[in-house]
Amino acid sequence: MQSTPFLPGLSAVRSKPLTALFDAGSMSSDGGIVLLREIALRLGLADVVSGPVRDVREPARIRHTYSEMVTARMLAIAAGYEDCDDLDQLRFDPAFKIGCGRAPETDQDLMSQPTLSRLENLADWRALARIGIGFIDLFCRSFRLAPKRIVLDIDETYDAVHGEQQLSMFNVHAGTRCFQPIMIFEATTGRPVAALLRPGKSPSGREIAAILTHVIRRIRKHWPTVAILVRGDSQYTSGIVLETLERMRCDYILGFAINAKLKSLAEPWRAECLRRQCLPHRPTVRRFHTFAYRGARWSRSHKVIARIEATANGSDARFIVTNLEGRSKHLYEKVYCARGAAENLIKDFKLYTRADKTACHRFEANQFRLFLHLGAYWLLHELRRASPKRSPWRGATFETIRRAFIKIAVRVEEMKTRIKLSLPANAPNKVAFIALTGAITTAGP
Repeated sequence: MQSTPFLPGLSAVRSKPLTALFDAGSMSSDGGIVLLREIALRLGLADVVSGPVRDVREPARIRHTYSEMVTARMLAIAAGYEDCDDLDQLRFDPAFKIGCGRAPETDQDLMSQPTLSRLENLADWRALARIGIGFIDLFCRSFRLAPKRIVLDIDETYDAVHGEQQLSMFNVHAGTRCFQPIMIFEATTGRPVAALLRPGKSPSGREIAAILTHVIRRIRKHWPTVAILVRGDSQYTSGIVLETLERMRCDYILGFAINAKLKSLAEPWRAECLRRQCLPHRPTVRRFHTFAYRGARWSRSHKVIARIEATANGSDARFIVTNLEGRSKHLYEKVYCARGAAENLIKDFKLYTRADKTACHRFEANQFRLFLHLGAYWLLHELRRASPKRSPWRGATFETIRRAFIKIAVRVEEMKTRIKLSLPANAPNKVAFIALTGAITTAGP
């Protein structure tokens, strides 16, 4: 007979011996998985990722569907288990079995790491393209009503590699071999639109124009009349990108890297700001100037805004190019600078879902992994958005959300007619957990 494991050598409490046995029955430390399951079902996340992957297995021998495998992987990532190896232990966890739609005791256990790894290496570029389109469609479906205007923030980040992964390159700025994924988020909601793994080099104007064309066309297929504003840093400003956005009837406000001509043009403005900064009680002087400018490879002139600033440490000039109407100060400080929020969204994606876990050799497998982490981002983001607008949870990090609402002990009992979940009576965030559940389950599919 197998003995029950225990914790040895615990100190007594008020002269009473302290014993700890692993005999509490079917329990999980991730009770909040049931909330993520509801979100995944309402978003249809599993179909977005697994639907385009062609299943060539023999039907009679299938034990785990691709939908179940993708769901298990995304739930695990959202719960903080970013490695595929983690499923070797989680496959027995009753909460994760429920998350994948399986009875905790009478149904078979979940899939193991080798099974999941085979799936991750199965997708070809056609399937990946359809998954990418599926995520854009998911973004559009997530709105109850078609918005009048959306703001697309495009940015890139570096993803360090530690081997000979396909298409990895040495990046001088990052100082290491890496990928350089491009991310697109909708600024007002924080929802992701696209995540594309790409070589570790700066994208060309033609590449950026092609990406934006595909994304905007797909969005306009759902919302033909929506107004779209595209924001980005200076690496996204080129003649072909500006022409593409204007041809597609999009607004844009993009950074513009300084060059010798702009530096010469800004010199009198710098001198004026420095002169004013020397006056009493003027620690900082900031001025804005608007002018028409035509780049060397631009087909025509575009509106450029210069921001000139002088402080005790010297002067600085920055430029943006835009087709928006309005005061220069407002366009720069309120519209363009708000683009910085996209960096926080990328941090959520990279830091809290560990989206840089792209250690497969094949580029296609790494892109498929990126989509799995994008699905986990959707789960955590929608869980956070389900909280009341004025609650502190709306501004919490994914890690805070995870610790408060996912990492909850739960006892699972499978009965003849129902499955009973017993959560701690003194759970610290019990009221908020109940409110979140109600908000998610009443939101509809």
